[in-house]
Amino acid sequence: MPALKPTGYRAEIVWLGVVPEGQMESVARTELELDFDGPLGEAHRGRTRPACSRVSAQFAKGTIIANTRQMTLLSAEEMAETAFAMRIPELRPEWVGASVVLRGLPDFSHIPPSSRLQSEEGVALVVDMENRPCVLPGTIIEAVHPGKGKAYKPAATGRRGVTVWVQRPGRLALGQSLQLWVPDQRAWSKLQHDW
Repeated sequence: MPALKPTGYRAEIVWLGVVPEGQMESVARTELELDFDGPLGEAHRGRTRPACSRVSAQFAKGTIIANTRQMTLLSAEEMAETAFAMRIPELRPEWVGASVVLRGLPDFSHIPPSSRLQSEEGVALVVDMENRPCVLPGTIIEAVHPGKGKAYKPAATGRRGVTVWVQRPGRLALGQSLQLWVPDQRAWSKLQHDW
């Protein structure tokens, strides 16, 4: 019995990019070539990575762990909401280190962990979890919109997209459609467990 069920939701790829080694900003691309390590040319690629502050409760900083953060996916709709909350005309994908920007999935930053986003050609990305906003994009935004950089982190909370890793390699291109598949299980409830 399949462990993932298809949804009726599809999202269009409206922006693609990579973060080159040693940079914070993404560079736009018309397509991304993915292998099991992530997008070619991406600083965050690799099957492993050093643990960072996001997993500090589990691992000491620098501990080598599996890389479930090969890519950062964001929603065009949520980016527009963040820009509105910041009172700036737009939030550019480059400023926030985006890999892929999608249009058409509601409440995108909260799709269930372990969901899949799959192209018709079979490229499959596994959602790790919601990506929490940090202050680093604020420095880039501050250079473009003085006085607005500090507004990024609170404005992006709950709208920062998700991190993913590559389950099946291939090519992603602008205009492609990705279908959302979700785990076929009930939601976890701590009320059913004695912690």
